[in-house]
Amino acid sequence: MTKASFSDTARVAAQILTPTLAGGVIKRRPRAMAVAERLQLDRAGIRLLQRLRARYHGQPVRLRMPGRSVSVVLEHGDAGSLLARTPSPFSPATREKTAALSHFQPHGVLISGDGLRAARREFTEKVLEPGRALHELAAPWAERITRRASELPADGLDWDTFSARWWQLVREITLGGDTAEDQELTELLGKLRLAANWAYGRPKRHHLRDRFLHLVRRQVALDRPGSLAAALNATPAAPGTDPAGQVPHWLFAFDAAGIATFRALALLAAHPEAAARARAEATDLAGPRQLPFLRACVLESVRLWPTTPALLRESTTDTSRGRKGTTFLVFTPFFHRDGQQLPYADRFDPDIWLDGRAAAEPALVPFSAGPGACPGRDVVLYTTSMLLAGLVRREWSTDKNLPPGYLPATLDHFTLRFGPARPRR
Repeated sequence: MTKASFSDTARVAAQILTPTLAGGVIKRRPRAMAVAERLQLDRAGIRLLQRLRARYHGQPVRLRMPGRSVSVVLEHGDAGSLLARTPSPFSPATREKTAALSHFQPHGVLISGDGLRAARREFTEKVLEPGRALHELAAPWAERITRRASELPADGLDWDTFSARWWQLVREITLGGDTAEDQELTELLGKLRLAANWAYGRPKRHHLRDRFLHLVRRQVALDRPGSLAAALNATPAAPGTDPAGQVPHWLFAFDAAGIATFRALALLAAHPEAAARARAEATDLAGPRQLPFLRACVLESVRLWPTTPALLRESTTDTSRGRKGTTFLVFTPFFHRDGQQLPYADRFDPDIWLDGRAAAEPALVPFSAGPGACPGRDVVLYTTSMLLAGLVRREWSTDKNLPPGYLPATLDHFTLRFGPARPRR
């Protein structure tokens, strides 16, 4: 195993680990995101890992951290191989991830051990239907998505306004309603996720978690038609699966989907030709639609600004890459914006998701990859592309500086603002 020098370990800690943790791994922190955008901290991390890749000949490099074995992955092929070999010998249930996610989803599939993980994963896939572009419930969702898009103001749109409508939609799709109890549930989730940012550095808020999980089970038991909760209730589950216990992760993941949608709207506002193409695709939203270009725009948003900047895996046995218990870090901004490997690294190019170029890159992983890939990918892409279709019927402008040939490496979604597009001369 190649070891990093003490100075390189310090650089990784200062330029990658600290900014990632400060920004909020489980729930983004607005002030930290504003600083990260102003200083373009992801750009510094990308350049650092490019230098380390050259210095250490592309080998995963073990950081000099007392009491822990942590390695940073530097080659695209190694990142793909690591994710493909999940959950054995590279488990997604790392020490840090388990400590963080157990704040609000103690029985989630991502942090489940070998004995329960397979059953929980199989159950989750039956409900979420990965690989199916239009979920069984796509038709009832289409009306809800289109309605929420039409309710957003046309004269100006900021994150707070968008986020409020987004969470109404998420509650309707996931739980089947938007009552006071549904709203309390997601408010509690937000508080628990802020605590989860600290992982094992902060005691669990057991009273809040108990109330949250109680509400999850109660709202799921209502079995409201057209919801993922109803699909969950109709799906047989093996002993120990805890069906309702999987819902917290679905709600958590929808937050990242909202961020990706808002950033995708910014990209389209800054690229009028792409916006016109998206608008042409969004002509008939009376029912469920497959919207390949708009899906590609969402995927490109997540490539350019990953909503999960750190993918972690922990070796369950000794491997050629390190001893048992080694944590491997895949820093997704590096692999997604690596200008030494990707000619389109810093520009908006949704066609890479349509013409096979993205599929040929093992480290382009907007929804992770391999057996641990997000099983809700197609639910998310359907929801986000349909909502984006409703939004792009209007022409927008944004005050953010998004130069087409060299997009910023960090984009603070909290401060994005949209207004009506100015007439073209």
